[in-house]
Parts: sequence; C-alpha cells; structure tokens
Amino acid sequence: MTQRALDSSGEQTPGSSRPAMIDAGAELDPVHPVGLPPSGHRATGLTTAEVAERVARGEVNDVPVRSSRSLTEIVRANVFTRFNLIIGVLWVIMLFVAPIQDSLFGFVIVANTGIGIIQEWRAKRTLDSLAVIGEAKPTVRRDGTADEVSTHEIVLGDVIELGPGDKVVVDGTVAEADSLEVDESLLTGEADPVLKRPGDPVMSGSFVVAGGGAFTATKVGREAYAAQLAEEASRFTLVHSELRSGISTILKYVTWMMVPTAIGLIISQLVVKDNNFKDSVARTVGGIVPMIPEGLVLLTSVAFAIGVVRLGRKQCLVQELPAIEGLARVDVVCLDKTGTLTEGGMDITEVRPLNGSDEAYVHQVLRSLGSSDPRPNASLQAIIDAYPAGGDGKAAWTVTEAMPFSSARKYSGAAFTEADGTSSAWLLGAPDVLLAEGDPTLGEIDQLNEQGLRVLLLARVPSGELDAPDAAEGDVPTALVVLEQRLRPDAAETLKYFAQQNVATKVISGDNAVSVGAVAGKLGLAGAENTLDARRMPTDPDEMATAMEQNAVFGRVTPQQKRDMVAALQSRGHTVAMTGDGVNDVLALKDADIGVSMGSGSEATRAVAQIVLLNNSFATLPSVVAEGRRVIGNITRVATLFLTKTVYSVLLAILVVCSQVEYPFLPRHLTLLATLTIGVPAFFLALAPNKERAQPHFVRRVMRYAIPSGVIAAAATFTTYLIARHHYSGPGALEAETSAATLTLFLVAMWVLAIIARPYTWWRIGLVAAMGLGFLIVLVVPWLQDFFALKLVGTTLPWTAVGIAVAAAALLELSWRWVGRRFGV
Repeated sequence: MTQRALDSSGEQTPGSSRPAMIDAGAELDPVHPVGLPPSGHRATGLTTAEVAERVARGEVNDVPVRSSRSLTEIVRANVFTRFNLIIGVLWVIMLFVAPIQDSLFGFVIVANTGIGIIQEWRAKRTLDSLAVIGEAKPTVRRDGTADEVSTHEIVLGDVIELGPGDKVVVDGTVAEADSLEVDESLLTGEADPVLKRPGDPVMSGSFVVAGGGAFTATKVGREAYAAQLAEEASRFTLVHSELRSGISTILKYVTWMMVPTAIGLIISQLVVKDNNFKDSVARTVGGIVPMIPEGLVLLTSVAFAIGVVRLGRKQCLVQELPAIEGLARVDVVCLDKTGTLTEGGMDITEVRPLNGSDEAYVHQVLRSLGSSDPRPNASLQAIIDAYPAGGDGKAAWTVTEAMPFSSARKYSGAAFTEADGTSSAWLLGAPDVLLAEGDPTLGEIDQLNEQGLRVLLLARVPSGELDAPDAAEGDVPTALVVLEQRLRPDAAETLKYFAQQNVATKVISGDNAVSVGAVAGKLGLAGAENTLDARRMPTDPDEMATAMEQNAVFGRVTPQQKRDMVAALQSRGHTVAMTGDGVNDVLALKDADIGVSMGSGSEATRAVAQIVLLNNSFATLPSVVAEGRRVIGNITRVATLFLTKTVYSVLLAILVVCSQVEYPFLPRHLTLLATLTIGVPAFFLALAPNKERAQPHFVRRVMRYAIPSGVIAAAATFTTYLIARHHYSGPGALEAETSAATLTLFLVAMWVLAIIARPYTWWRIGLVAAMGLGFLIVLVVPWLQDFFALKLVGTTLPWTAVGIAVAAAALLELSWRWVGRRFGV
C-alpha cells in the first residue's frame, strides 16, 4: 500500500511501498519484532468463509460515500425551482390564450433546464471517476494475508492495518500497536495526538500521525461514530460560495420586487384597461416573465460544472465545487516544501562521522535503523537504499525498542542488541533539535543547509525510554547524514505564476529554515532570503500575523503552528490556501480557506482537502486558479446582463401601472430580445477565458452597473412608447407602438452587451455583430415580421427610436465610467 510517510526532519514525503506482511505461521524476523502483540503472534484476520457469512448478514460498511449528487437529486434541483414553477404556470396559461410564438419562453426554460441537467451529470461522472482513482484502500488481513480492499467492502470483525497518514475508516479496538499515535481532532477538537495501546478504542474519522499497528472493526456502516460526518464531508456540495450565495440574495430581492409589481400589472391590464381578455393576459404575462433572471442560476451551474470537467481532464479532483471559486480569491498560498517544491525521493550524498566515530560502525548503525522501521519514510528509505540489510555480510542487530518519527519530536529512534551482545540506543533526526544551542557542529550544518541540502544527525543516547521527553539529553553526536532533495521541474514556473498574479507565497516546512530558504531561492521564490525559525515565532496572533507577512520561508514548524499561522493570516483579511500531503498538514488544511492535497498524500489529508491533485503536480494549481477566475469573472459579467433585464422589466411594469396604458410588449417580443441580447451571448461569455483577479462583494459590484443600466433602458423605452402612442392612431397602432419601443429596447440592450463584452477580441466583436444581424433579419423577412409581430411603420418613429437609443447609449457609457471611477470596480 503506497504511503506518504513523515520525514525525519519534519516533512512528510513519499515513502516506499509498505512491506508485505508476513504470513501468520511464518517465523518472526528478529529485526522486525515491533508492532506485534506480546505473545509474538499477530492477528490473522477473518477467513473468506467468515467474510461471506458477515456479508450475508449485512454486517458490511455500506455507508454510501458519494462524491456528487445522484441523478435524481440533479434533476430535482434543476427542475423544481421557484422560478421554474412561476414560469411553468405562466407558460400553461399562454398555451391556452395566445399563439405559440407567445409561449416560446416556456420552451427556452425547458431547454435551459435540460442543459443544466446534462452539464451537471457530466460533472458528476467526472467527479465519480476521479474519486475512484483517488480513493485510498485500507489494508485488511484475511486468511492470514494483507490485501487492499475498498472501504465499503470492510465487514464487522475485519483486522485493518494502520500506518502514518492512514485514516481510521470504521470504529474498532486496537489489536496491535507500535508507538501508535492517533489524532482525533477532527472529531473531538483536541489537537494533541492520543497514544493508543492494544485494547484501546479508535473512532472512524481519526487518523494516524505516528507509529503503526492494526485494529479490529467493531462498528461498521451507519453505526460507526463518524459515518454521517464522513458522508457529509465527502459529498459534492454547492454551498459556502460567495458567488452562489450572492445570486441567492439577488433572487430573493427580485422576488420581493416582482410580486407586488406583477399584482399591479395584472390589475392594470385586466381591470383598469377594458381590452380584449386574451390580449390583456398575453401582455400581462409579457410583463411578468422578463422580471425573472431565469438563466442566471443555470449559467452559474453550467460554468461550475464545465470547470469541474475541465479540471478533471487535468487529474484535479474538486471535492467541493466552490473550491474552484475560492482558490481564485486566494491572495496567500502556504506551501509544504517536500512533495510540493521538491520531489519525494532523496539521495544520500555524504555521511560524515563525528567525534572520531568509526565509519564502518556508523554504516552498521544506519543499516540497522533502516531495518527497524517496517514503514520507512523518505529519509529512512534513502538510508535503506544506501545501506541495505545484510549488505556488509555481518550478522543483523536485534531491535529491542523502536520509536517512529513524530513531527512534534522531529526525530525517530531505535535500541538494539548488537552482534557481540552489547546494547545501544540511537536517535536520528533534526540536528538543531538534538544538539544544544551553540554546539560547534551546527556551524558545519548551516553551511550544508545554505546549499539546500538536508542534514540529519545520528546520535547515541543512554539506554532508556526512547520516547521520554528527555530522551535526547546526554546524546553523543556520531554522524551527519547529508541528503540531496530533488527539485520539481515545474515548481519554479508555478511560483513565478503566483508572483505575477500578486499572490503571496509562504513556504512552511518542518525542515531547517536555512535549508528550505536555499531550496526556495533556487526556484526563484521572491523573499526566499527572509527565513524564520518557527521556534522563535511569536505566539501572540497579531505578532505572528506580522511575522507571516514580513517573511516568506518558515522552518521547524510544528503541526499546531501551521494551523496557527493560517489563522493569523486570516485574521488580517487574507484568503489562504494551504497545500500539503502529510498528516502534519491536516489541521492547517482543514482550517485554511482552501485545502489542496496531493493525490499520493495521506488519506487524512485527502479527506479534509477541497482539491486533490491526483497527478501530484504542483503545476496544476495555476489551472485551478485560472478556472476559478474564469467562472467568477464571467458570471459577474453575465449577471449584469440578466439583472439589467430584471431592472428594466420591473420599472416598465411600474411605469405602465402608473400611466394606466397597455403594456407595450407581448411575450414573443421579450423572448426575442432576451435571446439575442442575453441568452445566447451570455452562454458564450460565461465560458470564455478570463484572467481577471476575483474581486469581493459580488452583489454590490453587479448591482452598481445593473441598476443604472436598467433605469436608462426602461426610461428610453417608455419614452419611445409614449411618443409612439401620440404619433400612431387607428387600427394597428398598438403593434406599431410596440415595434418602435422594441427597437429602442433592443438597441439599448445591445449597447449594454457591447460594454460587457469588452475588452474586444475577434470572436466577441463577431458575437455582438451576429446578435445585431439576427434582429435585422427579423425586421426585414416578412414571415418573421408576422411571427414576432414586429413591423416598423413609417420612418419618423423608427428613426426617433434610434435617436433615443443613441442618447441612452451615451448615458450608459457615462454611468459605467462614473461607477468605475467612483467605486474602483
């Protein structure tokens, strides 16, 4: 089972595959006694027959963990909406009282709903397939062997193995423990890891931070403690989004405006004006329908869904949909060095004996340390590769005690009975933690760190409890192990991208600050020379926030400090993204505005992260940022189009009620206008590239433009309508008045579209021109004139309508420029 294991100097890095577990009846290797119960035998797990029996009884971990909404939920969410209900009722009415062309708006809604369902279904399929790829499979012992199974295949009584970074997937009781430390903070809020011993309970939702072992499943399925929490945490969601909540707020206000206005319009057209009943109904519906920004929610969902599909093609799993939007708003990215800036593997470049130590003896110590840990991390794996067990032909040492690495201690250790029968105990870890301050060896280590090399100290300690708080006291430095890290080839370009986008980058690492700074400097990180050892980090939140803003590289950071650093940045109003792949990153990932995990990271990090980079490539992040900016920027654009229509529709209705005149438009007129000036162009604009940095206060930004635009459009249209009412008389006068008013409204709405389409590109100009051409065709083709009841009469009023539209366009330009200068948006 591929793991991410904690590195001995404070980072979590890709380790080797977990060694295959020995058969139940096999003779125990004296070098690997750790993690076994006192009897010397390990739990063999259930037999195949026992598993089948439990499956038949339904004792299976059948909690439905879904990465997206079901098809039924998708259909329900897209069909059964408040506005679809209103439009559906009006559509049925129009089918009975008016020609089919006045019912076109209903067919548009059906098409829109269908598009929404199809796009979200595509996104669901993409998410589900990626979730299967990225799913971590726990290792379960059955018939005496260890095999990986899907979480839902676990049955009651299964023996499940645990290693660093593994999540406890069901409730159980510890069967074996090898310095097993479990973090239950996601369940209890208590950040300190809990040491588990055989017989202790473990709860689903917790995760292993150090050591290893195995536990027996005692509660599965919905009976497990955190089953419902886990289901909710991994569910595809559309919440916690400023964009979506802003649109919901807008729709709430629209409803409040629409209801009294629609009632007034109904009374005006049916009671006050004694017109033909069917014509009055048609014009009343024509006034109500355009008040509803029906396509706005659709386009938002489509833009998000297409974003999910696009990112899915780049092996990026978006576990929470608004994460696309959130990362676009981020102004600080906190990076974990190992696995992000550097690749997981490392190579030993040098071993320097200290204090006259024998080099061959040092090699034997390192060889034995490598053999002592059944779950080697990246640093220990490099040692194993350089000094494999049995490589010198000498007898192996027997492990009497082993202590896995802890990110809080920043070292690991083991005690041995050597080949000649003598006992020795050793620690391997961060030199500046194991050595006293001012030790002359630290100067030598600093020189190596300045070259970007990672240095571990091998120290001999008096025999005793290795995990005691004072275990490092009285240690004797024996050797320096110098490792070279492999830089990610794409890291420099990604850091450059964030710098260009004015996104501050903070490297937060458990490694030595100088070494981390050197690595960051090689990659061109601005401010890499500003390093800070987190052991000297102020504890006051305000002072910590200042230190975070002034420095770019932080070393020797503990897991709790990572969490505090994120909180400190957030207290200054920053939107923080945190990347990581190890269990020491979980708390910070959970608290950050956006958590980003590597696909090969620990199961715990993938569980709490909103975005998982399945290809383990830090270089994918710019694509996610760009996708978020495209969604936010484009939805802001098209929202202005939709809400301009809502504003002018409400105002026209109010003006009609107050003036006691017929409503100027039939539904077919506004369906045509909405299609050409909003529906079709909005769809293209919503999916276009957009690199503008996301801005806060979505509702305010949209309404600052939509309200003046709607007011100008309504005033210009109603002015033309009133002039036309005085100009035309006799049979067909109402149709001529409607045509003149429609011409003005179309031209003003087209100018709003032309403003929103800026900055112009060839396809944007072509889009605006095509919409104008479409309206011109309707005006000149006889059967289209009849179909849409649009026929300009004479030349005086049509040109008057054009003149009023030109004046309105000038006012639009002035108002948009004034808003831009006044509010800086």
